[in-house]
Amino acid sequence: MIYLVVVAHPDDEVLGAGATLYKLAKEGHKINVCILSGIVRARENNPEIKELKDNIISSSKILGIKKVMIGDFPNIEFNTVPHIKLVQMIENIINITQAEIIITHHPSDLDIDHLHTSLACQAAVRLVQHRDNVTPIKEVLFMEVPASTDWGLNRAINQFNPNTFMEVGEESVNKKIEALEKYQGVIQDYPHPRSAKAIIGLATYRGSQAGMVYAEAFECAYRRREFEDIPN
Repeated sequence: MIYLVVVAHPDDEVLGAGATLYKLAKEGHKINVCILSGIVRARENNPEIKELKDNIISSSKILGIKKVMIGDFPNIEFNTVPHIKLVQMIENIINITQAEIIITHHPSDLDIDHLHTSLACQAAVRLVQHRDNVTPIKEVLFMEVPASTDWGLNRAINQFNPNTFMEVGEESVNKKIEALEKYQGVIQDYPHPRSAKAIIGLATYRGSQAGMVYAEAFECAYRRREFEDIPN
């Protein structure tokens, strides 16, 4: 299976799905990542662009990510970017990778870039409707990003409601933390939700919800199921 993880910023892919990506890569699935903003100017003690790219490469190697594609949209300013520009970049990458499953942000995330990334992804997955020779998307999953999804306080829109649980095991959680450590300044001290202890705690909690040994939770927004033989 070919996966495409579409995120707003470097490290979002690890925070939201790092343990799952590591496990899927070990099982032989192809994992591609699209990062729409390759800069983090709004981040405290932000690294230089070259250093950040090195962080991305180092983190991706740990998780077994096949390819990372990086855009240059402005950090924390996706609301100033024409929607079509975000959609077209994602469509292009879907076409290049022939992705079958998309993982992206939940539209109720606090972070404005996460919101616009999610909206653009939802538009881009319709690519099969207006372009030939494109692999139909089989599934779209929204992930939870600590310190963003959990701060989606606007009750006028639907909150993250997990309905899909990926059992990842202890090794995958440890690899997630190891990959996060490659990003300068992302891991925080407990009780911050992006601390190692909180990340392990969330994986423990999500696992316990589904009777699993550590899990990451997702909200399945779309699933396409095909049958080889449909009875009359």
